[in-house]
Amino acid sequence: MREAQFVKANYPKWKSFEELLQQKGAAAPDQLADLFVQLTDDLAYARTHYPSSQIIPYLNGLAASVHQRIYRNKKEDLSRLLTFWTQELPLLFAGARRPLLYSFLIFAVSVAIGALSAEYDETYARLILGDGYVNMTLENIEKGDPMAVYKDEDMLSMFAAIAYNNLRVSFTIFAAGLVFAVGAGLILFYNGVMVGAFQYFFLKQGLFWTSFLTIWVHGTLEMASFIIAGAAGLVVGNSFMYPGTYPRRTSFARGVRTAVKMLVGVLPIIVAAAVLESYVTRYTEWHWAAKGAIILTSALFMLYYFVIYPLKVERIHHAAAH
Repeated sequence: MREAQFVKANYPKWKSFEELLQQKGAAAPDQLADLFVQLTDDLAYARTHYPSSQIIPYLNGLAASVHQRIYRNKKEDLSRLLTFWTQELPLLFAGARRPLLYSFLIFAVSVAIGALSAEYDETYARLILGDGYVNMTLENIEKGDPMAVYKDEDMLSMFAAIAYNNLRVSFTIFAAGLVFAVGAGLILFYNGVMVGAFQYFFLKQGLFWTSFLTIWVHGTLEMASFIIAGAAGLVVGNSFMYPGTYPRRTSFARGVRTAVKMLVGVLPIIVAAAVLESYVTRYTEWHWAAKGAIILTSALFMLYYFVIYPLKVERIHHAAAH
């Protein structure tokens, strides 16, 4: 094909590309990618067949413009991601501080009930935890390794199973909030009772600190994620029951969006808890100070990012608005 024919056949397409790049707003990523491929194909053809042609700098400049647009959109996406974690999500938790507080109180009260029930009823731990688990733990205690249950499985397969289970529990707590918020509270309550009975079982065996410094290495983040999932469930239920000035459907849709974002925010916490349980908790011989440092760091992080930092962001946001 002669150069004139090549230019005549493709110039309308190139001109439309120029007009697209001049439009305000970001083009769709797929559209930009397709555009970049077409331009580089044409540029490669021109360089091969018309190496001294003036069309080469033109196509090269057009392809460079597309590349810059793609890179700029990528930077905007990264900026949006950063804003979500540093601004949007904290503001959501600031607005949901009451459901978060109620979720924490439900969990704390249920833990106390589980512990008290185990104290006054010797069969309670077996009822809640199951005969199989209790018998296995008693055997491990007799063998001198009460926390052996965390050492039985391969680390990777254990991580996958734990992460899946924690995600399932968190989503179940959230979804149960659709039942007028009561469902979320009930599932959270049950999990708290299990924790209370579990911890008191080890207390009666004279192994409270051994169990505490092992279990809460991962349990701090794990239980905190359940509390946040409970708060998300309460947000959904409350948005339907108490729509305020919004139509009920609109209020419910807003509540679901907020709750889903809260769940997205807790996903890294669930993964981190699974990593700790699979790869760290099994080292029960670690010094108590190392375990205590992990537990304290986890607790302080959760308190700061989900409670203290959101209030700071909210104050800054309000000050900027006024």
